[in-house]
Amino acid sequence: MAERVKCRATPAGGSRAGMKELFRTNDIVRLSWAQTRLREAGIASLVLDQHTSLVEGSIGAIPRRLMVADRDHRRAGAVIAAAEEELH
Repeated sequence: MAERVKCRATPAGGSRAGMKELFRTNDIVRLSWAQTRLREAGIASLVLDQHTSLVEGSIGAIPRRLMVADRDHRRAGAVIAAAEEELH
């Protein structure tokens, strides 16, 4: 089950922090693996398009998107890149 990510106001502008796509995939195993790696690094994530993908029959036409908070995007990318490097 995906965790909920709360958006907080940024100190500078007072606007709400946004979410940014880390990657999109049809591979649910990679998605689950990435969420686990991010969770271990203390980075909350959110999967979008999960229900849409199920409605279309899970044929892979609509990839799921893994989202993280803007403030975590760079670190999340580094965590996933390092983890993928370990696999190779």
